[in-house]
Amino acid sequence: MTGYFETAPGGGAAIALDEVEVSILRSLAVQLLELIGPGDGPESGPGESADPLAELFADGPSKPPEDPALARLFPDAYEDAADSSDFRRYTENDLRSRKRDDALAMVRTLDAGAGGPVIRLSPDESRQWLGALNDLRLTIGTRLDVDEEDNELYRLPDSDPRKPMVMAYLWLGGLQETLVETLMR
Repeated sequence: MTGYFETAPGGGAAIALDEVEVSILRSLAVQLLELIGPGDGPESGPGESADPLAELFADGPSKPPEDPALARLFPDAYEDAADSSDFRRYTENDLRSRKRDDALAMVRTLDAGAGGPVIRLSPDESRQWLGALNDLRLTIGTRLDVDEEDNELYRLPDSDPRKPMVMAYLWLGGLQETLVETLMR
């Protein structure tokens, strides 16, 4: 097992990653967390939990994000601006929270598995990793302006400054594909 996911005993998935791969995944997940931003829910002090009822009724943003990558992660749900605004106001905070949780789960499992070559994911962690891998690919693809018809990015010379991100985009796609295949078994 190297470079792709396999079914783990008892469910979930496992993958062997070297230190460089762990470092790259962790760095990308932390950058995703920074892009998504902190939670917008009620603040709580150390040892206190946020008021779940207040979080339930907290309104989210009503306008799409200006950053193209964030707009891709949090797209309009409807063509009608008023309908999209209402939908976004009631759903975006939860969606941001889930995306944040997925990226945090990736960082935590990478940190916990840093001492060994194989990272084992529970079924829940596998789902979170799948979400984080998808969000990372969407973000990088948006930054690279990837579209389905344009294969120019796949033929970049090594001297092109976009080449490392294209390689990361393709690698994340391979990880995502093998994780989906593993979870479908």
